[in-house]
Amino acid sequence: MFQTSDASEVTKLCNNYNIYKNTLYLPYPYSIEDALSWIENHLDNFNNKSYEFAITDKVTGKLYGAIALSNNQNFNNGEIAYWIGEEFWGNGYATEAGEAILEFAFIEKQYHKVYARHFNSNSASGRVIQKIGMKKEGIKKSCHEGKPI
Repeated sequence: MFQTSDASEVTKLCNNYNIYKNTLYLPYPYSIEDALSWIENHLDNFNNKSYEFAITDKVTGKLYGAIALSNNQNFNNGEIAYWIGEEFWGNGYATEAGEAILEFAFIEKQYHKVYARHFNSNSASGRVIQKIGMKKEGIKKSCHEGKPI
């Protein structure tokens, strides 16, 4: 779990337009206040609506990113979401974290279903989702002025 001492490193990694444009909920620019607020809510989230974990080097503990699993108790399912600092892209960290969170979801939490989404412009994330064994079920379409495009 993240600690307040991680806030400056989280800020450094998340204050990146290339990460912002590929995530749904990260603000840009990303400030130390954003990091502190996010970290402070982890325990509450963990007990109620989502599980959020740091993605780190196994030996040094260096922070690479984060992965989360939502907790929809009514349907016993959840969504995976993650980000990796741009300097660490392409090293398999998201894939390894994705495999671990699927194991956590299905074995530890006994989920019925886990899903993930990615932007069409982020094909690398789509490959991660495929590598961890997830299958495409559909495409969410966006709307423009109330009309599907």
